[in-house]
Amino acid sequence: MRFIQHLSELLEERPIVPFIRESDYAVRRPWRAPNRRLLDYLLIYIKEGQCLFQVDGTKYLFQSGEFCLIQPGSLVELEGLTSTITPFAHLDLFYHPDRTKSFPTKPGQLDLQEYEHLLQPRLNDIHGIRVPVKLELKNPGRFRDYFMQMVEAWQNREPIQQLKAQHLATELVLIILDEHHSASQLESSPTKALSWFPSYLSNHLSERLTLQGMAKRANLSVSRFSTLFKQQFGSSPHQYLLEMRINHARELLEKTELTLEQIASYCGFANIHHFSKAYKKRTGKSPGKLRIKGDALSTIELEEKK
Repeated sequence: MRFIQHLSELLEERPIVPFIRESDYAVRRPWRAPNRRLLDYLLIYIKEGQCLFQVDGTKYLFQSGEFCLIQPGSLVELEGLTSTITPFAHLDLFYHPDRTKSFPTKPGQLDLQEYEHLLQPRLNDIHGIRVPVKLELKNPGRFRDYFMQMVEAWQNREPIQQLKAQHLATELVLIILDEHHSASQLESSPTKALSWFPSYLSNHLSERLTLQGMAKRANLSVSRFSTLFKQQFGSSPHQYLLEMRINHARELLEKTELTLEQIASYCGFANIHHFSKAYKKRTGKSPGKLRIKGDALSTIELEEKK
């Protein structure tokens, strides 16, 4: 499995959308589940009793009140040393279109090559994230409450309860990520850092946007923002924004009956003179002449239909 360099890269392809595959309370006398390798995540709460879990060759002793998170691809052997109550959930964290085809693997199922396309990405393959098998939580009580509510909601097959279970699973994932990442290392990939910015510009096209304001929005210095923007989009922020405004103006000129003043305003130009000058410099045509041409064509078309 390839190493995921940055969380931003992964989330573009596989957003975090928890999918609970199986969840139960598991009340058992001393028990043992032989070796198997997982396709999905397995989150276990040792509510009562004592357990010994071996994960990828390392043994972990769990006492009441502790949480275990086993990540996809791990080789696991689970044992309850005493009578136990261990609520658990098999779940995907990252979206997969074929998620209903995946499954909790069975004892002895070690070779997953046939099902490799269903294997979930591992959190510990993401740069800046290290989640231990035995979770280290700042507020274990809150995490426990969310988890128990999630298990209970999932047991109820009503749609609203299923949605509640998914929401609680998302809360659990957020806690895990928040408490087990290194802020100094968990950065966006330089090539993907501003992938969201065209959408932001499109939604604020009619507003007065400054380089300083855009850099602040990206939480970067002006110089760093300008450098990253040009690396990613091939032009300066100003030229990119101007191109978006001209393209939108062209669409409005060709497909609407808005006045030139309205189009100038909607596209973020200070006034009609600024709009006309920028449009002609960029396209070689005057927006007024294009509108007249469009009106003439419309008149001809109407006459032909009579």
